[in-house]
Amino acid sequence: MHDLGIVIVNWNTCDYLERCLETVFASEGDFSYTVVVVDNDSDDNSVPMIREKFPQVELIVSEENIGYPRANNEGLRYLGYHDQHQVDGSAPRYALLLNPDTELPTTALVEMIHFMDSRPDVGVAGPKLILSDGSLDKACRRGFPTPMVSFYHYSGLAKLFPKNERFGRYNMTFADENEELEVDSVVGAYMQVRKEAIEKAGLLDGNFFMYGEDLDWAYRITQVGYKVWYYPKVIVHHVKRAASSQSKKAQFEFWRAMLIFYRKHFRQTTALPIHIMILSVLLMKGGRDLWNEIRKPTI
Repeated sequence: MHDLGIVIVNWNTCDYLERCLETVFASEGDFSYTVVVVDNDSDDNSVPMIREKFPQVELIVSEENIGYPRANNEGLRYLGYHDQHQVDGSAPRYALLLNPDTELPTTALVEMIHFMDSRPDVGVAGPKLILSDGSLDKACRRGFPTPMVSFYHYSGLAKLFPKNERFGRYNMTFADENEELEVDSVVGAYMQVRKEAIEKAGLLDGNFFMYGEDLDWAYRITQVGYKVWYYPKVIVHHVKRAASSQSKKAQFEFWRAMLIFYRKHFRQTTALPIHIMILSVLLMKGGRDLWNEIRKPTI
């Protein structure tokens, strides 16, 4: 049984992926690991590059872009993680979801393993993620987007009062970025998960496509009794390509993900007037295409 099973989902990020894998295989420390790359039907040179330069990678090639969570689940199943209560004894002690646009310091993996080994109550952990301009990737420590937390964030109250623990919870801006902190969720760019937590909570929800699945996984893992921890003593660089922010598809999938997350976890406890207001805001943000999603039965 390996200590760590790393799953990297790739879609047309050949150059970033090559650099990411170089840093992964340059890792130092006394631990064992397996790397699985799931390619989501890339039309660049990603697959030939992996086969030529990284033959030690376990490569899964999809014939279509099945989305981020479903592709990660393919990699997780390959490693021996299956659905709830169905995890092989040979599965690695920890699973790591890693984005191809990350670059790891040589000791990042072993330090994260040591941290989680020292904290058996922690089911999910993530490091401090630094963007290309040196700033903090705010997504690496987050609060769940409950109706109230989302209201504080999107109404502007979080910007007005970033140090207020109530208003600043969405991005945890009330806490120093170098402070170890229990959070609601870390980001799927580097999300390390304990084997036993996967066994209890199951895999990622494939109803999401490219956003929200990490929040949902963290939520379900906290529901089965584990904590989620932000560990800034380990620093990982995250390129976080800006292209998706300009993509209409990406913007739609973000708001679709917020709809799924809300309906799945908070609809039943939300009063009807608030529910109508939430759907109205989502429709305004997500556009006409989101109307078809809103009309679908609750998941």
